[in-house]
Amino acid sequence: MKISKLLLIAFGISLFASCSNDDDNDNNNNNNDPKGNYENGFFILNEGSDTSGKGTVSFSSNDFSFFAKDAYTAANAGDLLGKFVQNIFFDGDKAYIIAGGADVINVVNRYTFKLIAKIDTGLVNPRYGVVKDGKAYVTNANTYAEWGGAWDADGNTDDYVAVIDLATNKFESKINVNTTANRIIEKNGKLYITDPNSTDKLSVVNIATKTVETPIIIGSSADTMEEKDGVLYILRGPFGSRSEIVKVKLSDKTTSTIAFPEALDGAGHMDIYKDKIYYTVSNSVYGITTTATEASTTPIVTATSVANLYGFAVNNDRIYLSDSGDYKSDSKAYIYNLTGTLQKELTVGIGPNGFYFND
Repeated sequence: MKISKLLLIAFGISLFASCSNDDDNDNNNNNNDPKGNYENGFFILNEGSDTSGKGTVSFSSNDFSFFAKDAYTAANAGDLLGKFVQNIFFDGDKAYIIAGGADVINVVNRYTFKLIAKIDTGLVNPRYGVVKDGKAYVTNANTYAEWGGAWDADGNTDDYVAVIDLATNKFESKINVNTTANRIIEKNGKLYITDPNSTDKLSVVNIATKTVETPIIIGSSADTMEEKDGVLYILRGPFGSRSEIVKVKLSDKTTSTIAFPEALDGAGHMDIYKDKIYYTVSNSVYGITTTATEASTTPIVTATSVANLYGFAVNNDRIYLSDSGDYKSDSKAYIYNLTGTLQKELTVGIGPNGFYFND
């Protein structure tokens, strides 16, 4: 579940009041790749809903010849991932699928999607994860511990990073971060964690000592984060502040910004592909070089079929977009080339919120 939606739930506010043969491929797979059915393609993570209680993962091969609308359920005899599927991270031939509403991480083979284990202790609304030296580090937004509208009385002081031993798939310990814990990146033994809600700081955690170091001031409403060549690129906005991209040079923690004009306020997503930063405003996608100092106002593509852009990525010379839909029924994903020509439209699950690549 997106953190903005979590905020709305927490305050009890409701603001969110193809391929005809795709389903046949779920059970009739002719892919002869020895690693499994789900190599050389991309996953679409579908978070599910309050009513369905069912998150799913769709898969398409890169050439679009094979599609599975619900790869996990097909591979695991009807077992469910859990509610509000949030993130996938990888380690070797394993994929770790976080279901924040169920407080569980489903461990699967990334090529067959067969279940290996479920990590279901030590987690309270897990969000995003990274791997370093045989351990997983998973942010837990304990601020939103009570689903259904109740706000955590302790504020954000008990959010933490769960440390998980990947050899045993067991929760090992936790590192309190004393701020809302959301997006996470690991670089050179440090964890960098954004807070989209309550502070203007980027948290820094030393893995070796399991301690929180002096945070980096970046401004409020920080969300999407990418790292390239020793620089963190962090998108701020759209909630509570003017959109901009903050650049943090990790060697000395100095910052600079890429300014957004007022016309581009409300930027929602960002990704870096090759030497270009791609970002979205409403249902339009824009691109600039990593050395730019100002955002471009000329869109690469405006996806007129997308009412609420909910998932975004750029990879393999393509732009990937998804529409949230009504959070109750199946929605759509759209794949464009880098010049903005539509390549494919896919019918996926409920609330498609992200793309993950399995090349």
